[in-house]
Amino acid sequence: MSSSVVLPSISLTKPAFGSSQSFRSSTCLGFKNEIRRVSRWGLGKSRVFMSVAVGSEAVAVDDALFKDYKPSSAFLFPGQGAQAVGMGVEAQKVPAAAELYKRANDILGFDLLDICINGPKEKLDSTVLSQPAIYVTSLAAVEVLRARDGGQQIIDSVDVTCGLSLGEYTALAFAGAFSFEDGLKLVKLRGEAMQDAADAAKSGMVSIIGLDSAKVQQLCDAANEEVDEANKVQIANFLCTGNYAVSGGLKGIEAVEAKAKSFKARMTVRLAVAGAFHTGFMEPAVSRLEAALASTVIRTPRIPVISNVDAEPHADPFTIKKILARQVTSPVQWETTVKTLLNRGLKKSYELGPGKVIAGIVKRMDKGADIENIGA
Repeated sequence: MSSSVVLPSISLTKPAFGSSQSFRSSTCLGFKNEIRRVSRWGLGKSRVFMSVAVGSEAVAVDDALFKDYKPSSAFLFPGQGAQAVGMGVEAQKVPAAAELYKRANDILGFDLLDICINGPKEKLDSTVLSQPAIYVTSLAAVEVLRARDGGQQIIDSVDVTCGLSLGEYTALAFAGAFSFEDGLKLVKLRGEAMQDAADAAKSGMVSIIGLDSAKVQQLCDAANEEVDEANKVQIANFLCTGNYAVSGGLKGIEAVEAKAKSFKARMTVRLAVAGAFHTGFMEPAVSRLEAALASTVIRTPRIPVISNVDAEPHADPFTIKKILARQVTSPVQWETTVKTLLNRGLKKSYELGPGKVIAGIVKRMDKGADIENIGA
């Protein structure tokens, strides 16, 4: 798998523009997709090169450019579920942050800030609104940080970034892989496509609290023995030991809830989402994302951005597009991502945006982890 295009002249310190050619994955990650299945694409081990014009010379950009990254300071961005009525208020005190909401209104066609601040909650919680709201508020939080004493120095020190599900788009925007506007257009379409996919089948998500991943898998297997194929369930979010989200058909979700106590789960929490995210139920959204990504300029990120699909950083724009399209049907490998960051020596991290979900996960994995919340 390779891509070679001649691109605009850029500095070596700037992100490289990527190919905007259309693509379709030849391998569909099925319902029981797992991280090891990703190797069928060769994404994790791919040596994808792309010609980039730098002055008068062509430089090859390897997809594994960031493979041996050594993290010291990280920005972590939240995903859907972090939204709360009242977010965005702090951003209005910082002109650059407030400006992002104004720019967003032109793209979205409605007053995003009004929904963020005033709700109602049911409206803000909808997939089509919460995803753009979190994306904009999280990037506004970067501007809030930039405006405080020493903030720019903190931003300049960040050498790795990632985000939970939707937050991966925010991380890519922060890393310069695409513009704020292009990222928002993608996030808007992503929310709409995921909502439409959810409307097409009765499905949902539930958090299982108090079990390790092996026990949660056994719980899913037991539930799947009692339901038909259309109601199967699987682990969709590998967050951290003791906190995993299961997605699938409603009857399967109900079976998981009914059996959870017999597997010694502390509790289950039905998630307020439209449907079975990060499973094959989201397959109808993939082609729409592929088409939108194909027409979006994506550049090599200036710092590593860790993918939710395989917990690896990717440098090749074509590969990034392919991964983002498949992210909605693939389990989120957040636990592996955070473990890798910590094991590689991460010293300080910041959660930027609404909520404190990510900080809670990081602290659960390492009580001594140094993480700071930056809201907007």
